Amino acid sequence: MKKEQKLTGILFSIPSLVILITFYIFPLMKTILYSLSFTDAKGQIVEFAGIENFYELITDSTFHESILVTLKFSFITVLFSMIISLFLAIICNEKLKGIKLFRIIFSSSMGVSVSASSSIVLFLFHPSVGLINDILNLFGILPINWFTSSTYAIWAISFATIWMNIGFGFLVLTAGLQNISQEIDESCEVDGVDYFTKLFKITIPLLSPSLFYLLITTTLKAFQSFGQVDMLTGGGPANSTNFIVYSIYKTAFSNYRFDYASAQGLFLLLLITVIMVIKFKLERKVHYQ
Repeated sequence: MKKEQKLTGILFSIPSLVILITFYIFPLMKTILYSLSFTDAKGQIVEFAGIENFYELITDSTFHESILVTLKFSFITVLFSMIISLFLAIICNEKLKGIKLFRIIFSSSMGVSVSASSSIVLFLFHPSVGLINDILNLFGILPINWFTSSTYAIWAISFATIWMNIGFGFLVLTAGLQNISQEIDESCEVDGVDYFTKLFKITIPLLSPSLFYLLITTTLKAFQSFGQVDMLTGGGPANSTNFIVYSIYKTAFSNYRFDYASAQGLFLLLLITVIMVIKFKLERKVHYQ
């Protein structure tokens, strides 16, 4: 009977193993092989390179800029996505008339594709007919060329990314709030605890598992951002939005340097791993019920 159970378990695990090997392990092994080789324009390995591609990473100032820009973009999008999602979730957790309509509205951004949201942002931040510049004009601020300014381009892309993240974050945190026992709210009312004390001392600490999960997923999304960059700025101006993923794409499919792009990809994997390890160290502060 035990042998039959083991065989059944193995058979059920085969599809997952095939997917894991085909789409994860094999590409990773191929990437490592490419990073240690020199390739031609067709992606064929020409000769063994050793650590030459990794040495180029150390000396490539353009790639160093892309690392800093990616970290800045990740910090902006993760911070504001979580703050806005938490604010909206807290509001919609209140028992008010018509609140279900607002829940639908706040979560609707999950159904918007990257291309659609980028097109909307492209219109909103248009230098002459965009709504954002019209609002700034009301306060006497001159129009800003968002997508051609190395200072402001990253903020336009961050806006698009935050908007796309809010729906998912809102749903995660709303579910977390609704899982908090009603007895806690009743005890706070009996003890006369004011709203903000309860929010910061009780509700948010109890919500920490959902916040931690959202922190991890939003960070991973930020490092994988590509579509909005490709549609809005193309990595410019002056590489101010040339995030690591987009740099890998350009290196491989514009410059046809698959070897150097593979080395960049492995560096991105290492960077994400280090950041995830640091964040999982924070899990000890998560309050699981």
